[in-house]
Amino acid sequence: MIRWRHRILPPLLAAALLAGGASASAEETDPDVLVPGNAGAGLPEYPMDTPDQVLPPTAPDGEIPVPAPEEEVDELVEYLPRNAVKAACTAQKGLYQRQVERLLKLKVDGKQSAADCRAIRAFQTQQKIKPANGYAGPVTWARAELLAARKNPNAAKKCPVRSYPVACVDLNRELMWVQKGKKITYAVVNIRSGRAGYRTRTGWHSVYWRHKDHWSTIYDTPMPFSQFFDGGQAFHGVYGAIATPTGSHGCVNLTYKNAEKLWSVLRKGDRVYIWGKRPGL
Repeated sequence: MIRWRHRILPPLLAAALLAGGASASAEETDPDVLVPGNAGAGLPEYPMDTPDQVLPPTAPDGEIPVPAPEEEVDELVEYLPRNAVKAACTAQKGLYQRQVERLLKLKVDGKQSAADCRAIRAFQTQQKIKPANGYAGPVTWARAELLAARKNPNAAKKCPVRSYPVACVDLNRELMWVQKGKKITYAVVNIRSGRAGYRTRTGWHSVYWRHKDHWSTIYDTPMPFSQFFDGGQAFHGVYGAIATPTGSHGCVNLTYKNAEKLWSVLRKGDRVYIWGKRPGL
C-alpha cells in the first residue's frame, strides 16, 4: 500500500490507480505476454513504469509531495507466460534462458532441458523467487546477475576508474553501482533501463539537477529521488518490481529504497557513465 501525502490525486494518476489495470487490452489475452506468476495474487497496483521526459524537467507549480510506500513490495515474483503460472516445472524456454544458463554454469544452448529446469528451480527456491518452477524469466535473471556481480561489479573493467565518483550503469546486465577509484561507494543494485524506442543514452553524463520529491508535469506521475543526468533521463525510484519484461521510457529506474540510498551518495556535478544495451533491444 502507498501512503499518499496529499489529499487530492492528479486526475490521470487517480484514474490509473482506481482502474487497477482492469480495462481490456490485447495484452490481457495474448499468451506470449509475461504476467506475474504468483498464482492467485498479482503485484500491487502501484505506478510501476513511470514515463520519463525527453526534455529537461521543470518543477511543477507548487510542491506536490510524492507518495511514500508504507511497506516493502515483494520483488521476487517471476513473470511467466499465462499457461506456465501454475506449472510445477516448466519445459518452456525462458525469456532469459541463455543468460541464466551462463550464470548458473549450465550448458549454454538456449534450450530448456529437464536438467536446466531442475537447476533453475533449485536456484529460485534458494532465492525465494515465486513461483519456483524453472522458468528463466526477468526476475530470475536479474537476481542471478546481481549475486554474480556483488563481489566485483567492475571485474570486466567496463566502467572507467577515476579519482572522483562515477555512477556506473551497465545496461547489458541491468546493474548499477558507484565507485571512486577502485572503491565501491554504493553497492551494486538491479536497475531498469529504457525499452525499445526509449533507450537510455550511453556515454558520459553529469548529474545536473536533483529533485527529491519530483513530480512529472508532463505525465502527471511521481518520480521520487530524481537525479537527472541527460535531458529528461534520470535515476529515480519506482513503486514496484524493477525486473519487469519491459523497460522504462529512458530513465534508470531503481526500487524506492535503493533510489533513496543513491540520493545520499550522489551530488550535483557527479559523473555518470553508461554502456551496453538492454537485452532484447
